[in-house]
Parts: sequence; structure tokens; C-alpha cells
Amino acid sequence: MAEPGLILVTGAGGGVGGVGGKVVALLRQRGRAVRAMAHHDDDRADAPRALGADVVVGDLTRPADVARALDSVQRMFFSMSMAPSYLEATATVATVARAVGDLDALVAISQMTVSQMDALSMSESHHQRLHWLSEQVLNWSGLPVVHVRPTVFLDSGLFTTLAARSIADSGTIRLPFGTGRTSPIASDDVARVVATILTDPGPYIGRVFELTGPRSQDMNGVAEEYARALSRPVSYVDVPWETWAEQVLAGAGLGSYVDEHLATMARLHRENRYDRVTATVEEITGRPAESVEEFVARRSDLFAE
Repeated sequence: MAEPGLILVTGAGGGVGGVGGKVVALLRQRGRAVRAMAHHDDDRADAPRALGADVVVGDLTRPADVARALDSVQRMFFSMSMAPSYLEATATVATVARAVGDLDALVAISQMTVSQMDALSMSESHHQRLHWLSEQVLNWSGLPVVHVRPTVFLDSGLFTTLAARSIADSGTIRLPFGTGRTSPIASDDVARVVATILTDPGPYIGRVFELTGPRSQDMNGVAEEYARALSRPVSYVDVPWETWAEQVLAGAGLGSYVDEHLATMARLHRENRYDRVTATVEEITGRPAESVEEFVARRSDLFAE
């Protein structure tokens, strides 16, 4: 494909592990023209503006806002913070892009759980269900779509703020994952994949890419990586799922929608639904995905004693 013109990145103000903002930064480093769409014109919109992106403020469920953001755009990265309106936003983007857009690529972020779902699946969270439905809408749209499905983010509170608190208190990571295996991925690696695809989407159109960290292991193995990165003992404590959902999530103040999603993710880990590993990050970007140990060492400020 030809060198890209203007690239639209939605969700640039945050959310989804901060992938949108990191995609903007990578594309600007490569000299690409970027329009960053944010939901509010606040300090979160200042970062892409400082990078030289054209910042537009709008709501992805409002057709006029989407049409304005798509004006003169050649390629698009569709991402959005977790919200009950996710499916409405997807349908709005798809219909407006078909009506007034001229895209040669639309990269959409989803999640790896979708790979294990079908039309009748109901054991997942409501948000995971919306991701599955949103993929169907984009596929039906006939747009040149690429789906990117990362597994759980290393940047999520499960592996950062919650882990940091329990490591500081007791040298443990307390999660209800049982013996389930997991392969969390850093949002930086997801952003590298998305930016690479947006730069030259030709080989990727119509495909689905599942993204994981470099290895799948139980939480004892994950704790060992924390211990090596922090140079102090860290062990895993399996907390009963009901206790964790009631005590930890209830006190986090994240809201019922997010609570239900995180509680479901924890249960699916316990059921070993996250035991997946791919080499897709390295295959697309030429560099392996970051390990848990590398991520924790890089973000050691989060885990200071």
C-alpha cells in the first residue's frame, strides 16, 4: 500500500491499557500525520497535542463527531475505554465510516477471550460479550478491518496497583487465579503491533491477531518473575474468588460495570481460560513481547518498598 495519509487514533486520552496514546506516540516518532480523538479536552488530551497530533474532541456514539474525526483520514485505530456504550460506538463508527469515510484500513482492539466465544456464549463478562458483538458488526460492515486481540494487560490493576499493595504489605501477590496459567502482555507491546500494522496494513487486512506475553505460567511462576525483578521474596497466595470479589473489588471504587468485568476475568483465570501463548508480537514487530520480569523491572517505581 502507499504511504499513509492522516491516521485517526481514538481513545487517545487513555483506557485500554493506555494503548491509544502510545500508538499516537509511535506513529509520530515515525513521522506519520496523526489525528487523536479524545472524549474530553483535558490534561489527557495535552499529551497527543504535545506530540504534534491534531486533537479532536468528541463522542464515538455521536455520528457527527465521528464524521468530523474521519474527515480526510486514510487509516484508523478504533479503541475505547470500558463502557456499556461500547457496542453502540462500534456500530456508529462502522456506519459513519461506510457512509462518509475512505479508509484503507481500520485496526480495532478487542480481547483474546473473544477467540473462545461464539454466538451463544454467556459465561463471559458483559464487556467481553460486547467485544464479541462489536467484532461481528465490523466484519459485517465490509470495511478493511484488522482485529487485534490482546490477553490481559500487565498494566492493569491486577498486576500493578493491587499487586504492589500486597507485595508491600506481605511480600505476596494475592489473586483468585487458582492454578490457572496466564500470559499477560504489556500495553507497549500491543501499541507496537498496532502502529506497525497501521504503517503498512496490506498484509494484515481481514486477519485476526492474538497477542500474549512470551510465556504462559501459573501465578507461582509469575511471582518468581516479580521476585527476580525486585530482588526480594515474592510469593503467590490463592485467595478464594468470592472473598476477593467482595473485599478487594468492593473497596476499589471502580463501579459495578468494571467490577463485574474484573471479577469475571479472575474467574476465567481460575478456569484456565487464559492459558494461551503466541509469538505474534515478535512476528509483526521483529521484537519479542516483554516478560513479566522485564515489565516489573521497568516499572519498579510502582513497587517501591
